[in-house]
Amino acid sequence: MATINKTLKPKAKPGSQMFGLVMCISIIALLFLISYQLSTNGFSIISSSISLRNLSRSKNQRQHTLHDKYLYWGNRIDCPGKHCDTCAGLGHQESSLRCALEEAIFLQRTFVMPSRMCINPMHNTKGILHQSDNASSAESRWAAMSCAMDSLYDMDLISETVPVILDNSKMWYHVLVTSMKLGARGVAHVAGVSRVDLKENSHYSSLLLINRTASPLSWFMECKDRKNRSAIMLPHSFLPSMASEKLRDAADKIKARLGDYDAIHVRRGDILKTRKDRYGVERTLHPHLDRDTHPESILCRIKKWVPPGRTLYIASNERTPGFFSPLSIRYKLAYSFNYSYILDPLIESNYQLFMVERLILMGAKTFIKTYKEDVNDLSLTDDPKKNTKNWQIPVYSTDGEGC
Repeated sequence: MATINKTLKPKAKPGSQMFGLVMCISIIALLFLISYQLSTNGFSIISSSISLRNLSRSKNQRQHTLHDKYLYWGNRIDCPGKHCDTCAGLGHQESSLRCALEEAIFLQRTFVMPSRMCINPMHNTKGILHQSDNASSAESRWAAMSCAMDSLYDMDLISETVPVILDNSKMWYHVLVTSMKLGARGVAHVAGVSRVDLKENSHYSSLLLINRTASPLSWFMECKDRKNRSAIMLPHSFLPSMASEKLRDAADKIKARLGDYDAIHVRRGDILKTRKDRYGVERTLHPHLDRDTHPESILCRIKKWVPPGRTLYIASNERTPGFFSPLSIRYKLAYSFNYSYILDPLIESNYQLFMVERLILMGAKTFIKTYKEDVNDLSLTDDPKKNTKNWQIPVYSTDGEGC
């Protein structure tokens, strides 16, 4: 009788069977968890794709380690410096912050971002909500006059361009502890050293941490060549576009309700200040601004850019009720207070409101600024934005400047 030779298969080891079983159970459990999450939230195909994008983004978030190198400028913007006891407005602080971020890019280091931003009371008529009435200590007062940096900006979004960590994070604590253990091999306290030297000098480039707090200058003063366009790595629009997710969501909702719209930013308020010279004559740094930002002048100025009947969103620090009402003879006017049902639940300071409004302004079909900042900008006035010395007599007439 013929025989059939069978190839005997080796018996699977109990350990490998158990491993395969565990892997199968894990995969099934993961699929069930994802399915359950989607079904309980009632996601549609569109919202599921958004969730997947967010999941992908969270996977791509930079993981900071002690193998990275860090740059620290201080725990408050422009402090050390002349603004330790007070602070400039949001725009000035952003100029300083951009300067520090640009240096981090140049040095290929992770920037240690202050965890809070000072809020100038002059620019915060809304006030800061939920603050303590017992602000007795210096730290308490600082907390009362500041807001969390991540309530304004999206750190993960910024890190896609320049890596950042907050100075109240565990990672920053680990960096500090490690740098102190390493001593001179771990940290350098620098002042008056150019960013080129910090990058090319091996004494600095190999260090875990460069500490800039030894400098007495305001942050933006460290950027010596701001007028050299090739030295500017981040555009003026960078930080405004890095608003926190909840502020971006609010701006998106308002833009959706506005539909097809145009927008103007009308800077008045503190910028209109005057002072008397030794002869008692009133003078100002922006001689035409008061005139150029009145409704009659605005109507004349923007008619060549904004056709009648358009929706016009107005962002302004003008406090006089109904000040811009004359514009309604030609346009459908919209303001932030028209959308208080969206903004009130989340806005705690005027800085947050301004962050939202800037996103709305940038989303307009035609956006007209107060001052011309770039050569292609549309503006309400021809006065230069930067003028710190030439005090002139205000001009209110329109003689020879017909509409």
